[in-house]
Amino acid sequence: MSQRFKLVEYEDAGPEVKLIYEETMKEMGIPFVLNWFKCQGNNATVLRGNWEKLRNTMLRGSVPFVLKQLIIYNISNLKGCDYCAQTHGVIADSLGKALTGKDDLKLTDNLESTYIPSSYRKAIEVITRCALAPRNTTDDDFEELRDEGFSLQEVQELMALADLTNMVNTIADISGIHIDNELMEPK
Repeated sequence: MSQRFKLVEYEDAGPEVKLIYEETMKEMGIPFVLNWFKCQGNNATVLRGNWEKLRNTMLRGSVPFVLKQLIIYNISNLKGCDYCAQTHGVIADSLGKALTGKDDLKLTDNLESTYIPSSYRKAIEVITRCALAPRNTTDDDFEELRDEGFSLQEVQELMALADLTNMVNTIADISGIHIDNELMEPK
């Protein structure tokens, strides 16, 4: 697949885009701009709107960040969005030690692992199902999450991940972006 949008590098970006890039790096805790943002760097309005949605859904709220990453990874992987599956897989696996206590265990290799809390496994299952077939979402899906101890606010955050993941997958697939070299470099 060819890359359909020019990646706008930080040094080539206009002032408004540079400001958004700086926000993404600071808030995501990474020293570079992801290709997902760079492919939108020609349009500050689109970039700002998509960044705000991503920031508010993925980086804020009370649902643990590692759970959000595992959900985004799983949906992206099943939908075949290579860029998002790889990116969020790398991020989720980098956070795995917090759940497993092990440096060398990749959470994404086995989402059914007992290292992943049962409530997380249920959230991954339900939100993935809702993202892949949103019209088939039922009241039972909400109940399953509440039965696992998620508050109504957390259920809403989780359900918003279904929407966010579909959006980030669509942009990645439409643009034809490739995985960031910086993410693939050994740590």
